Amino acid sequence: MKLPLEGFQNQLFKISDEPTDDSYGTYPAKRTIEQRKDVGFILLDKPKATRSKTAAIIAKSILSGIGVSKIGYSGTLDPNVTGLLPLALNRANKAISMLLIGGKEYMALMHLHKQVDEGILREMLKQFTGTITQLPPVRSNVKRQYREREVYYSEILEIDDKDVLFKIGVESGTYIRKLIHDIGEKLGVGAHMSELRRTKVSTLSEKNHLVTLQDLEDAVYYHDKEGDDRLLSYVLQNIEDAIDFLPKVFLSDSAVDPVCRGSPLAVPGIVRTNRFETGDTVFMSSLKGELIAIGVASMSSTDVVNGKKGIAVKTDSVIMKTDTYPRYVKK
Repeated sequence: MKLPLEGFQNQLFKISDEPTDDSYGTYPAKRTIEQRKDVGFILLDKPKATRSKTAAIIAKSILSGIGVSKIGYSGTLDPNVTGLLPLALNRANKAISMLLIGGKEYMALMHLHKQVDEGILREMLKQFTGTITQLPPVRSNVKRQYREREVYYSEILEIDDKDVLFKIGVESGTYIRKLIHDIGEKLGVGAHMSELRRTKVSTLSEKNHLVTLQDLEDAVYYHDKEGDDRLLSYVLQNIEDAIDFLPKVFLSDSAVDPVCRGSPLAVPGIVRTNRFETGDTVFMSSLKGELIAIGVASMSSTDVVNGKKGIAVKTDSVIMKTDTYPRYVKK
């Protein structure tokens, strides 16, 4: 069972053989700690009884000594919910919201108010798979009106009397607590959520360098007191790895700096491209794989490959600093 973006591989089209100059930019895998803290992300295991905002503030306090001045997060978790909370550092904040495009997976413990036959219970979860309609709970950050959400899969893992442990993959913005309440209502016995843990965000899982606040403290301690950056290097990941599911356009070196200054990307600046359609959100990449900016496609990749002239991608959020690559000189 997979979320929509898991394992997806996008076709790559080569437009030209133009190389990149290693004198400029840095391959993400070769970034120093100093570089990574400016365009990095952390996959935090949010502790129980802590708000997402509070966890981000604590992380910022821990990392402020090494130059992290800003931390944002994607996908708010209720205080008593644990699990994956992606944190973006400094300039990477402009890209972390892209994770909302993908789905989320949770491990949930549902407590039934009366015992239910296992066969009936399994059939009921099937009824809550696919498109469902939810009314957000009273205490939520969204307008309280009915809306449709997609449940991609669900699987009962264990039943112990009235307690049911199950795994569920859902569209972003799906309220698991409310879903459990609705299941209980439909069964006619009532139910509430006892525990919840988020195990996947988009293409990220617990296997992708998931760390605790204590790990952050230890990483900074070893960095400051012992000059050992191994744990800090493990903790600070490249933002490119978090949003790797987006279709990419790879820019020539000469096209990078204009995009860093907010200019749109014209077709001649593209060296390679994934498949995308007009209106798609696009990962604007250097030939070294660095995230330059997030953009919106003005034409399809088919148009690009077929040599259509004009603006291919409108630049939206710029991540890379200006002058990382040489300034464009009009010939």
